[in-house]
Parts: sequence; structure tokens; C-alpha cells
Amino acid sequence: MSQGSQQAPVEPRWAEPTWGEVEPRELERITVLSPHFDDAAMGACHLLGSYPGSRVVTVFGGRPPAYPAEPTPWDALGGFKAGDDVVGVRREEDRRAMEVLGAEPVWLEFSDHQYLAPAERPRPEDVVPSLEEAILAGGPTAVFAPMGLGNPDHVVTHEAALQVRRRHPEISWFCYEDHGYKHLPGLLAWRVAKLLRSGDWATPAIVPCEPDMDLKRKAVWCYRSQIPPLERDHALTARMKAKVPEQYWRLDSPPRGWEGLAELI
Repeated sequence: MSQGSQQAPVEPRWAEPTWGEVEPRELERITVLSPHFDDAAMGACHLLGSYPGSRVVTVFGGRPPAYPAEPTPWDALGGFKAGDDVVGVRREEDRRAMEVLGAEPVWLEFSDHQYLAPAERPRPEDVVPSLEEAILAGGPTAVFAPMGLGNPDHVVTHEAALQVRRRHPEISWFCYEDHGYKHLPGLLAWRVAKLLRSGDWATPAIVPCEPDMDLKRKAVWCYRSQIPPLERDHALTARMKAKVPEQYWRLDSPPRGWEGLAELI
């Protein structure tokens, strides 16, 4: 072939965008929804550490109408005694953890389910107005909500986030896995299947971030009153030593023509 007739090189297919990629503009302003004070640091720490200036909205960050006469088992294991302001202490722990991660803490006034009778606990629709206001106040391009596994407060946060998502499709929506609870047999698979059936398809997302286990350890250990119960119930040290990865899932409508996949489960 003569020099003048040479063809331009063919671009390899791997140069094309692949499923799961996230555009940088989607991550310009991030809000992470945390059911309790430690959950964002546990499940989305690498994200927060990679994008300083993000906001963390803790949904169940309010004081209860009254603390129980004796501390709950979770609080007692954390060293609290009758008369202690547990939420006040945990807000200070959260403030220090967010300083480590360069994030802004925002606390909603809903109370942890451990302090309330089942009939007194907020439902997702009760949480939506305050949650929507807190999300929009940060003008986010992306919101990361928990998968909503195992714990009633995690479930409420997840379901309230889905309701806000349907009102604001202009925002990119993702889920992160609830660390600890995601290891309970079948729960993560159940949630993914439920999202598939609902039309809020969850797909593992390629979110650029820099995993930093030293930073994560420093942030998580700010929650000093949470460490003993997390060790007992969620194998905290074992998970940290194993460097259990954080996975983020995009929530979106199914690709056109793929809707029938949900009928196969």
C-alpha cells in the first residue's frame, strides 16, 4: 500500500464509554445521606475523602423526646449512663469525623428508633419534607443514599430518598452499601431485586475515588462511643483489616427495551 493511501487507525472499542461510568460533572457537589452519625463514614468514606466539601445529612440525628431511664444496650456498651446526653456526645463525634474528611455535617431532628415505640417512629413520608429541604439546600449534582439494609432507620432513610429522587430527576442518584448490614445473608441481593422491580434500577457505578484506609480508620474511630457495639455486632476490626471495599450503585430507569428483565425475578 502506498503512503498516500494509508487509512486512519481504527479506535479500539475499549476507548468507548462503558456501562457504569460516571461523568465528572455529576460529582461536582455531593450530598451523602447517613441514617445515623457513623454510617456515611462507614459506607462512603472513600467517596467523602476524595471529594472534600461534600455534605453529609444525618437523618436520625435528633434528641429523643426523653431518654430512657436506663441506657439502651447499644448506648450502655458505648459507655453511657443514665442522664447522659447521648445525642450531644455523638454530634461532637460526628463533627470531628467530618473535619477529618473535610465534609459538612447536617443533622435532621428525627430520633433513633431505639428510643421510640414502633408506633412513634417516623415513616418515610414523614421524613421526606425535611430530607428534601436539606438535600436541595446543598444544590447537589449527586446524592448518595444508603441501600437501606437491616436497621429500621436505614430502611426509612432509603425509602424517603427514593421519594425525593422521583421529585428531582435532574440530580444524579446513587446508593452506597450499608457496611455491617450488607453482610447479613441475602439482604443486599433482596434490595437490588426490589429496586429492579420498582423501576429504580441499581447498577454498580464506576465512581472515581482514592481508597485511603488510614483516613477511614481515623474518621471511624472518631465515633468513640460507637466502637464497642460496632465491634460486637458488626465485626468492625475484622472488616477494617480486610479492607472491605465500598461499592456505589447508580439509581436510574432501565435502558429502553430492558424493562422486561424485572419480570424474570
